Amino acid sequence: MSLIDALPSPAAIRRRWQPNVVLLCLSAVMLVAAWSFHLVTVAPNRIVTGTGFGMVAAIGWPGGVLVSLLFIAMAALAWLPSTRHYRALLGVITLTLLLMPFGLMVAGHWLIPPDAPQARLGIGTAYWTVLFVLLLCLVEVRLRLGLSRWWTALLLLGIGTLWWLCAAFGLQSLALVQEFQARERQFYRALSQHIVLVSSAVSVSVVLGMLLAMLMRRYRRLQTVAFGLLNFLQTIPSLALFGLLLAPLAWLAANVPALAAMGVSGIGNAPALIALIAYSLLPMVRNTYVALEEVSAETLEAAKAMGMRSPQRFWQVRLPLALPVLLEGVRVTAVQAIGLTAVAALIGAGGLGTFIFQGLGQAAMDMVLLGALPILVLALIVDAALGALAEALRPGGQQ
Repeated sequence: MSLIDALPSPAAIRRRWQPNVVLLCLSAVMLVAAWSFHLVTVAPNRIVTGTGFGMVAAIGWPGGVLVSLLFIAMAALAWLPSTRHYRALLGVITLTLLLMPFGLMVAGHWLIPPDAPQARLGIGTAYWTVLFVLLLCLVEVRLRLGLSRWWTALLLLGIGTLWWLCAAFGLQSLALVQEFQARERQFYRALSQHIVLVSSAVSVSVVLGMLLAMLMRRYRRLQTVAFGLLNFLQTIPSLALFGLLLAPLAWLAANVPALAAMGVSGIGNAPALIALIAYSLLPMVRNTYVALEEVSAETLEAAKAMGMRSPQRFWQVRLPLALPVLLEGVRVTAVQAIGLTAVAALIGAGGLGTFIFQGLGQAAMDMVLLGALPILVLALIVDAALGALAEALRPGGQQ
């Protein structure tokens, strides 16, 4: 065999060399956004609209060059043909996320005068764009490397801890931090209300969902009616459903003293909880039903041959095997409830949505972020934790 025959063919080289087009495009988007839009804004007080500053004005030429080199490094690693470079790419993305709060600290030091205690540093369009695209890059690299959700959750927890430390000790001029400091008690009360309402709705929907799914398996005719009703509830807008519950619950509270003594009324937690349970039932029932049906008949026959009775087969065989898919339903239900609970603030249920609607009414976007960002963080934490638990419970998930 000649030397020419031993060389790989052009088609084999093309198959081996496959740059990641997604990461290349995302790196280009971050580079363009960082140089095209305002990185931060500075306002003399809470009322006046802030003035935007680009990357060079905010962090200087050295900072701008460092940011550009990080984005160029991501693009170069995405262009390389070997998948080994995804680990290096994960390191560059993590480093960029860790450096981002320090960029805000540098901008605040340069742009906020020491004799202006009311001045506020706002986060600009470029900063939000880069942060969002970086998270997309992190998801892409995680999928390429096949990392478990546990690793992703631990990574995000470490990055979030550093961001919190920077906000607590070095970002007092940041408008979002000032909004939090001015409303610290209200924030923690709203956070606890949000978590309690979501936990109650998800807990009730899990119990009702399992009962409905088991009834649907026993009585097949119930399946069409139940899924039809639950699908219909999903089509009703959340605000409309909250409004539809006001009148009947107010009537019940006025005519049934026992319900009024329990706190049931046309506004507040009662209509919010009922609406959240109604929206949560469809994903819970659907995943539970599918999870129970997907257990193989051969496994159940083997359990029956071992002398297990019907209740034993359900609790010791069917339910443990169905648990990973069932947990996926709990994950979808919980993430959906976390977002919908924000709307419940409009009917007096409290929660983090209170800051969102107050901020919209006062045209204070930092107050809106004070309510919206914790909701996003809660959703990410719940999604990562329940997703990781479902992966661990699957056969071979512990390996």
